[in-house]
Amino acid sequence: MLPYRTEHRLLARDLRKNMTEAEQVLWKRLRRKQILGVPFYRQKPLAQYIVDFYCAAAMLVIELDGSQHYTPDAQQYDAARTQTLEAMGLRVLRFDNQQVFQELEAVIGVIFAEVEARLHPAAQNPP
Repeated sequence: MLPYRTEHRLLARDLRKNMTEAEQVLWKRLRRKQILGVPFYRQKPLAQYIVDFYCAAAMLVIELDGSQHYTPDAQQYDAARTQTLEAMGLRVLRFDNQQVFQELEAVIGVIFAEVEARLHPAAQNPP
């Protein structure tokens, strides 16, 4: 089990109850093992953060970014957050909320390909 701050459990529960519209749209496509039969979790505490979506089987984090993520301070924070998560062996995929609304099938395609690559790395690099 990856480390997390136990005090984030209640906040994560509240975030699950109050998901953004983009999170709700993507969650409908991730829940119930719809991608290669692997479970995803929403608003999952990891390290000192709460990530939007997490797939333990593929060691994959998915983050959805709204407009507040495009300020210089937020970009610096997100870069540090990604670096911390990647140091834990996780792959972090980031999508803009508008991508979820306007290009959902492309977003799902990227997620599917990443899960497949992480579950079956030998299939990606045949001899």
